[in-house]
Amino acid sequence: MSISYNPIGLIYSPFKSKEGVPIQPKGAKNIKGKIVLKEEFTAGLDDLQGFSHIILIYHFHKSSGYELKTTPFLDDKKHGVFATRAPKRPNAIGLSVVRINSIEKNIIYIENVDIINETPLLDIKPYIPDFDVHITDKNGWVANKIDNLKNTKSDNRFD
Repeated sequence: MSISYNPIGLIYSPFKSKEGVPIQPKGAKNIKGKIVLKEEFTAGLDDLQGFSHIILIYHFHKSSGYELKTTPFLDDKKHGVFATRAPKRPNAIGLSVVRINSIEKNIIYIENVDIINETPLLDIKPYIPDFDVHITDKNGWVANKIDNLKNTKSDNRFD
């Protein structure tokens, strides 16, 4: 079976390369960007302004290949790729939750952007806390690493 997707637009950010990009939206506080949706999808933005945050699903366009065991940004030990959010994955799909600042026609102005400039956008979904927030009792290997999130930036380890 083969699956293919066509981008619905592009995500723009101040990050021109992988190095120095915050590794999660929480570490990208106040970093602004925008989404330019293809005009044919503009009607799909109706009612989106009623949400404060959106989930972006995108293609890691600067990533190629993958390793099933990988060393993530928050650790110096290898973990299974599916226990990480590393960009080198069997399917190079990324996910970020960002804040909507405004919407003008086919452009969404966003913040808390942890995405490389001109990243192909595959889909947008509204972030709904009642659906998306879960109380957890385990955080795996990340449990003792969260304090380092704000100061950890992307480097060249996934080249």
